[in-house]
Formats: sequence, C-alpha cells, structure tokens
Amino acid sequence: MSYYKTALVTGASAGFGLSITKLLANNGFKVIAAARRLDKLEAIAKECKNVFPLQLDVTKESDIDSLFDKLPDDYKNIDVLINNAGLALGTAKVQDSKLEDLNTMIATNVTGLVAMTQKLLPSFVKNNCGYVINLGSTAGSWPYTGGNVYGGTKAFVEQFSRNLRTDLQGTAVKVTVIKPGLCSDTEFSNVRYYGDDKKAAAVYTGTEAIKPEDIADVVLYLLNLPRHVNINELEMMPVCQTYGGLSVTRSLDLNKKD
Repeated sequence: MSYYKTALVTGASAGFGLSITKLLANNGFKVIAAARRLDKLEAIAKECKNVFPLQLDVTKESDIDSLFDKLPDDYKNIDVLINNAGLALGTAKVQDSKLEDLNTMIATNVTGLVAMTQKLLPSFVKNNCGYVINLGSTAGSWPYTGGNVYGGTKAFVEQFSRNLRTDLQGTAVKVTVIKPGLCSDTEFSNVRYYGDDKKAAAVYTGTEAIKPEDIADVVLYLLNLPRHVNINELEMMPVCQTYGGLSVTRSLDLNKKD
C-alpha cells in the first residue's frame, strides 16, 4: 500500500487524467478529479468510489485560490499533485500561428502548472510528505516542425521539475516528470486539430501507440516506490517511435529578399 493517501489530478475528465484517476481510486487512494467539464467528472465519481469531482480551470487564478474552500474536510489533506492538464493547439509554424493559441498553451501548460504547484507545495513541505508528478512530453526534448511553443512549454515543465527538486532539498517531498511520446486514445490530437477527428485519427494510423492506461500504471508504480527513492525523469515512447535525426537543407538560398 502506498505511503500517500490523497491525490489531486488536473485534466481528469479525459485521457491520461481520466485513467490515472480511475486507477488510483481503484487502488485505495482518495482522488480529487479536477477539470473544467463537471459533468464528466461527476460521471467518474459515480463509477468509482473515493473520487471527488472538482470543477477547476488551471488558467483561472480564482479557481486555484479557492481550491480548499470547495473540498470536503476528508479530501483536504492532499499529499499527491499530478499536474496533467495541458494541450497543444495547431501544428503551424510560429510565423503562421495565431497568437491566441500560443498564449493559451503557455497559460495552461506553464502558468497553470506553476500555480497549482505553488498552491500545494507549502503543505507538502510543512508535513515533510508530498509528491509532485508533472506530465511533460518528449516534445520538450526533441523538436519537430510545428512543435514550437508546445515543445517550449514542455521543456519548461522538464526544467521546472528539476529545479523543484533543488528547492526541496532537505525534505522528503518527491518530484517526477513523465515525458510520454506518441499516445493514442486521448483528446490530445482532436484538440490540436481543432476538432478535426479525421486528422486526429491519422496521427495514429498503423501504430501501436502508448495508451492512457500505460501512463496511469507508471503513476501508480511511482507512488508505490519506497520513500527513499525518487525517479527524477521518466521518458517513454512506444516501440514504433524513435528519434528522427537532424535535418539538412541542400543548396539553401542565403540571399536577402527585397
């Protein structure tokens, strides 16, 4: 049985967050399932015991500030934060992107994650007990065309996680960043392609991609490790995915255009 008891999962209404919420709840954890879509959270709570549905938008400071006011007393002693909420919008190059989309990715993937962490970390430190698990991405380590700001936000998550470990030196609070590669059966690509389900499905055609359940299994594994063991970073890809190498443009025109 895990040393930890109560987990807060952001982005819990679908994908990784949904699978993590269900697996933890079915393994004895109390889980605060946090997301914007309350109806989906309430459906999870009906299906699983020990799940409290919490409507929360990580980009809204007021939602985070009032977090504990919305929780019943038996869910307030949070000792696990799983920063899963995040998204990508579009695959255009920066010069062809909408600034609104770029700002939304930063607000969700960076600012929201930092705000949630800063909200819960003081109690983790005070109790000398807590675990922050951040969902990064291989996009934060390995660039690709169209990854630009999304990849930048995930690189931030990776480096922020490392620096958290430094800030928490001298405590027993743990931090891990999980960096998945190609993952299917989530809403990630549907959101990225603005609801174009055909484009989203094409991303995974002919692949055996990582599933949300695989990520949930890793989270449960981490939470059951001995207290003296911290996994700093965990990068995972499906077997069908690997590194692509560097790109070279032949006969590049270096002349300035008038």
